[in-house]
Amino acid sequence: MSDSLHNVSRNLRVVSLCTILSRVFGLLRDQAMGAIFGAGPILDAFTVAFRLPNLARVLLGEGAMTTAFLPVFVKELNEKGRESAARMTWAVFVVLMAVLCGGVIVAEGLLWSLDLLFVLSDQAKLLRNLTALLLPYVILICLAAQLSAVLNALGKFLWPALVPVVLNVAWLAALWCLVPLWPDATSQIYVTALVVVVAGGLQLLFPLPALSHSGFGYRGDWRGALDRVWKIARDMLPVVIGLSITQLNAVLDSLIAWGFTQPAGGGPLMPLPGSPAYPLTEGTATSLYLGQRLYQFPLGVFGVALGTVLFPLLTAHAQRGETDKLRADLSLGVRLVLAIGIPASVGLMLVAHPLATLFFQYGKFDAEAARQTGDMIACYGSGVWAYCGLLILQRGFYATGDRLTPMYVGLGALLLNLALNVSLIWPLGGRGLAIATALVAAIQCLATAWLLQRRVGSLRWSEIGATFTKTAIAAGAMAVVCWLLLQALATADGYGLTSRGIKLVLPLAVGTVTFLVVAWLVRLPEPWLLLHSRYHHLENREGRVHKPDE
Repeated sequence: MSDSLHNVSRNLRVVSLCTILSRVFGLLRDQAMGAIFGAGPILDAFTVAFRLPNLARVLLGEGAMTTAFLPVFVKELNEKGRESAARMTWAVFVVLMAVLCGGVIVAEGLLWSLDLLFVLSDQAKLLRNLTALLLPYVILICLAAQLSAVLNALGKFLWPALVPVVLNVAWLAALWCLVPLWPDATSQIYVTALVVVVAGGLQLLFPLPALSHSGFGYRGDWRGALDRVWKIARDMLPVVIGLSITQLNAVLDSLIAWGFTQPAGGGPLMPLPGSPAYPLTEGTATSLYLGQRLYQFPLGVFGVALGTVLFPLLTAHAQRGETDKLRADLSLGVRLVLAIGIPASVGLMLVAHPLATLFFQYGKFDAEAARQTGDMIACYGSGVWAYCGLLILQRGFYATGDRLTPMYVGLGALLLNLALNVSLIWPLGGRGLAIATALVAAIQCLATAWLLQRRVGSLRWSEIGATFTKTAIAAGAMAVVCWLLLQALATADGYGLTSRGIKLVLPLAVGTVTFLVVAWLVRLPEPWLLLHSRYHHLENREGRVHKPDE
């Protein structure tokens, strides 16, 4: 077994397990938010407000900053040593903090000046106030993500992967102990926003001990590395745009959902020429957010984890001119994406409604809100394979130093998504927003793969094709078994927790077992890489992948 494959397998399991823990806490958090506030204007406003700082976290923290910073850091570490790399780390930290603080101050000023320019409705004021309260979270989480990127580059994946858990644990604790102390829902949602900011501070503190233990504690002479900071800054803009498209499309979905939803107490017609009817109803923004959270479960557990582990290897291969190894690791990433992403998409589409009912239909979150959320999960879930694939393919470009091609492809995808959004909401309602995002992600993924091959040379398409064919067979068998069980259980009486759990867990468990059994029968090795170390792939001289018993 190659060292590269062993490292990918081992670190992928570490990051995936930590991400599962974070996502489980996140689902519990969203479940509690839905039960307390319901799918209405208050939670709609919070989900849209939280989108904006969360977008900055994904782009500046986990996305563009990490992608632009890591190649420079690896080169600095290899060529000039740990001390120089440590100075550069803290130079980036200080400059990033200054830029973020300035940006947040300007944004706060713009938000609070809206009353001078417009007459804001009560719903618009709530959205403005929540956004203003949550903006400081941008500073804290982006700085935490930059420090986590250093640990990832050093091969330490555990502590960075646990950083999101801190937010979810603090948020859940506040919903349980603190939020109920306030009497009305509006006060409770403001308290929740403040807790998110405090949790961001805890997330920033969390990586510091591991960083210091690795010899990368604070350096007061960081000014000597400012020239490398400007290089990272120059590289970041196209990376920000390239990596932002999927997240920007999700934010666009939420903003369109909020803007095209009939206001509480308002008329049925929009204030537009011709007075068309509002295409969306209350709770659409919340359902979209929860649907995105559910499809992000496999995306985070597998796609983001794989990208986190694979990107340092791709960067090292590119810097050493090892094109064959670069193509081999990219091909491995694509095979893993197909073997996990396709069954994840099929599974989410099948169990979307039982999933929404089990996790969210409590308290003020009624059956209609759960049904609408299930629709969103199914539509977004159809694109899981594409979201995961984009994370890997784009990093192939960035590893080779090409930051412009993903940006151009992404801008085209953004315009296409916007056109589809405003077209599909009229015939399909909120589902049109999710369908547009999934369809555009698939087109963007395929276009990126074609362009990447033109840059780095042909990937191992015979192996990728074999993986796709075998995965399709296994996923098809899983879909048939899962659908039959869902039909059989649909007529079962009972809406209690046990009945809901059975309607989700039984088809999901049997479907998963079916997929794994068929995968074994058709000799599909990739899923076993994630399950147990004794099923590591073995590569012969031609690069062909074997299972242990071949």
